[in-house]
Amino acid sequence: VQLQASGGGLVQTGGSLRLSCAGSGRNFGGVAMGWFRQAPGKEREPVASINWNGQTTSYAESVKGRFTISRINAGNAVYLQMNSLKPEDTAVYYCAARAPSYKVVSLIEGSYAYWGLGTQVTVSS
Repeated sequence: VQLQASGGGLVQTGGSLRLSCAGSGRNFGGVAMGWFRQAPGKEREPVASINWNGQTTSYAESVKGRFTISRINAGNAVYLQMNSLKPEDTAVYYCAARAPSYKVVSLIEGSYAYWGLGTQVTVSS
């Protein structure tokens, strides 16, 4: 069972990136999913979460108005559109999925059952 994140890279301040995450070995369609990030020397922190059908989202204060999490209906993939990127957004970004019985959004790391390997996002100043 894997979640594969992709789309990271190097971008200048003010630029944009779009991260994608899809599941393999298990269908994550219909469960809540989220994005987290971990900067060097820091704890992993929540970024955004989306409910099972894509109708409800939740964001960390630091990314509100700049990042958008989305999915197509109750599909197996989740996306993170990141605009107006700042150097402090530099981190490894992880996608995660909650257990099948949990369909609502959550920004609590411990509420997620499945994790991807992460993709590096670097924002240069």
